[in-house]
Amino acid sequence: MTLEETLKKIRPLDRNAMDIANKRWNSIAKPLHSLGKMEALVVQIAGITGSADIDIHKRVLVAMCADNGVVEEGVTQTGQEVTAIVAENFLTGDTSACVMCRQCGTDVYPVDVGMASDTKVSAEFKVMHGTNNMTKGPAMTREQAVQAIEAGIEMARRLKEQGYGILATGEMGIGNTTTSSAVASVLLDRPVEEMTGRGAGLSGEGLKRKIQAIRKAVELNAPDPEDPLDVLAKVGGLDIAGLAGVFLGGAAVRIPVVMDGFISCAAALTAMKICPAAADYMIASHVSKEPAAELILKALGKEAVLHGDMCLGEGSGAVALFPFLDMGAAVYEEMSTFEDIRVEQYEELV
Repeated sequence: MTLEETLKKIRPLDRNAMDIANKRWNSIAKPLHSLGKMEALVVQIAGITGSADIDIHKRVLVAMCADNGVVEEGVTQTGQEVTAIVAENFLTGDTSACVMCRQCGTDVYPVDVGMASDTKVSAEFKVMHGTNNMTKGPAMTREQAVQAIEAGIEMARRLKEQGYGILATGEMGIGNTTTSSAVASVLLDRPVEEMTGRGAGLSGEGLKRKIQAIRKAVELNAPDPEDPLDVLAKVGGLDIAGLAGVFLGGAAVRIPVVMDGFISCAAALTAMKICPAAADYMIASHVSKEPAAELILKALGKEAVLHGDMCLGEGSGAVALFPFLDMGAAVYEEMSTFEDIRVEQYEELV
């Protein structure tokens, strides 16, 4: 599907399915609303899929892998070669997120949407060999940004066709906290310093270079905050664009998509700016340790479940939410009702 076709398919959540799910929760033999966000997320999933029968057993982590030209500015602790190494480790199951996926029965699907080198990861959706250095000009063209978004859309469509019931978003790309900070700063009209953290362990001097690089890129390229595609193309990354496409594609094919941390949330913010209705199809997992994380979640109208000071990336936070969702779905599907045990049902009190 093209981006234009995708946007036409995104509809409001199914309120009838949500009403049925709410009634089911209220009939279960426990105090009303006592499972909090477990209940709310199950109801949201019902609205997303259009069915009050919840099945999220088949799930997958989609990891968008890409490189960023801005690493030339000394904004990272490691070089671009790490992107390729970790991306291939997704294939062999040798990343932290992969270990977590094995613990909760989640498949892993890495996507090369723009790595600087070619690897064993499929390059079917590769847009370019890394973005340009955004401190010297636009990171990519508008057309390339759309191409990366459409790669994510296609991934969501294929995975839905393969029977997956829920997607987790992840990424790998050295330098992508820099691009995410730039995108978030422009889209939320916030100072660069407020939106920029140390990423994967920068020193104080490194953080200064990072902030200076973002300021320079924003000043040079003058991205239009009212045009998310312009922002993405000028100061974003291909991994962010690909993930934005997963969020938009997920909304179009009615499959829940779990946000990971900072990079994933920046992509979700971009997707919401492109299509506000897509936000209803997104599920927040955790609050990243990066300073801008809470601000982005607030802009998305989301409350995260996990507060663990995580900032690993790869999709680790999104995958960590699955056991929580599993427990909620199990109670929802299996628990006896008040009628089953012949006990008077709780009533809503005001």
